[in-house]
Amino acid sequence: MSQEIANCPPGPLTGVRVIDLTTVMFGPYCTQIMGEMGADVIKVESPEGDIGRQTGAFRTRGMSAAHLMKGRNKRSVVLDLKQPDGLEAMKRLAQTADVFVHNMRPQAARKLGIDYESVSTWKPDIVYAAATGFGEDGPYAERPAYDDLIQGMSGVAGLYGMAAGEPRYAPTVMADKTSGLFLLYSISMALFHRERTGEGQKVQVPMFECMVSFLMNEHMQERTFEPSQGEAGYQRLLTPHRRPYPTADGYLCVMPYNNRHWQRFFELVGRPELVGDERFSQQSARSKNIDALYAIVAESMLSRPTAEWIALLGKADIPCGQMNTPEDLFDEPHLKAVEMFPKIEHPTEGTLRHIKVPVKFDKTPGGLHRHAESLGASSAEVLSELGYSAEAIAELEQRGVTRTAEG
Repeated sequence: MSQEIANCPPGPLTGVRVIDLTTVMFGPYCTQIMGEMGADVIKVESPEGDIGRQTGAFRTRGMSAAHLMKGRNKRSVVLDLKQPDGLEAMKRLAQTADVFVHNMRPQAARKLGIDYESVSTWKPDIVYAAATGFGEDGPYAERPAYDDLIQGMSGVAGLYGMAAGEPRYAPTVMADKTSGLFLLYSISMALFHRERTGEGQKVQVPMFECMVSFLMNEHMQERTFEPSQGEAGYQRLLTPHRRPYPTADGYLCVMPYNNRHWQRFFELVGRPELVGDERFSQQSARSKNIDALYAIVAESMLSRPTAEWIALLGKADIPCGQMNTPEDLFDEPHLKAVEMFPKIEHPTEGTLRHIKVPVKFDKTPGGLHRHAESLGASSAEVLSELGYSAEAIAELEQRGVTRTAEG
C-alpha cells in the first residue's frame, strides 16, 4: 500500500537525498524536519528496527506515536550492515546521496565501515554528519549518551535545582531535540558550502557541547570576565518567583519586561509609588532585585481571576498568556485557527492527529508527502532503484541482509 501523499508542494530541500541511520530522537528529529522540507530521507534500519518504533502509545506494534511523528516523510529500508552485502548496498546508496547522518559512537561507526574516511571514498562530496553524545577530541568520546544524562551533565537539572530547590529533568526530551536543531542547521550550512564550492565535509554535532553552548549563552554572566566577577547563572531565571502565577481561580503567565511595561503594571496593581523606586526603575536595577520584583507580581496576581487579568493586562499591552497543559493545546483558540493539529488518514493506522509544519515558506512550503512506514516498507523499492533485481532482493532477504514489507 502506497505511503505517498499526492499534491504536496515542494520544500526548500526538494532534490536533496539524505541517508539517515539515526535512532531514537536526536537524529530522527533533525531528519523529520528535513523530510518535511522536501528532502528524500531514506531511513536505514537494522533488522530489529529503530527502538523508537516501540516507544509510547501505539495501535500496531512497531508503529508507535513516536515513530508516526518522526518517521513521516521517510522511506524505511532495512540493511544489516554487519553483513558484507548489507555494507555493499549501503555503499551504493551513499553514492546516490547528498547527506549521510548517523548517531553512533565513533568506534562503532569505524567497526561497521561507515566512518567518514570510508564513506567519503564512496562519495567524495558527501555531507557526513556524526550526531554523537560527546566530541571526538575529548575523553568522553566513546561514552553512551541519552537525553537525561546530557540534561544532567550540561546543567539543565542543576538549574532546576538552583531555581526550585531540587534538581529535575525538563519534562521533554530537551537535550535530544535541541541538539537535533543544531544538527539540522549544521547539515544545512554544510550543504550551502557544498553548493558554493562543490566540497563535502564531515560535521560533528556532540550533544554535550551543544547543550552547554545553548544553556551558557545567558548563564555565563559573571564568568564571562577574567578574572571572574562571581558565579555563573542568570538570576532572573533562577528566582523561585519566576513561574506561572496563581490567580484567584487558576494560573497566569505574565511578563512585564521593559520600563514601559513595569510602569503600567505598577499602576494597574495599585502600586504607583513603585514607578519611582530605584530598585525597579531601570533594567539593570531590576536584574539585581528580581526576587523582590517577582514577589510583588506573585502577590498581585492573587487578587483577580485569570480571565480578568488577561483582559486588563492585554489592554495595557503587558505581555501575558494563559497557562496550558499539553491537553489544553488541542482547544487553544490560536492553534485551532492555524490548524496546528489537523486530522489525517494513515493507510494502516487509521485516523491520526498530525502536527503541521510550524514555519512558512511562500514558495516552497513542503509538508506531509509520505506517511510513516512500517519497517522495511521501502526496502524493495530503494534496492530496485540501486539496480538490484527482484531475484537479488529476494536472496538478500532470505539471508537476513534486508527485510521488505512483505517479509
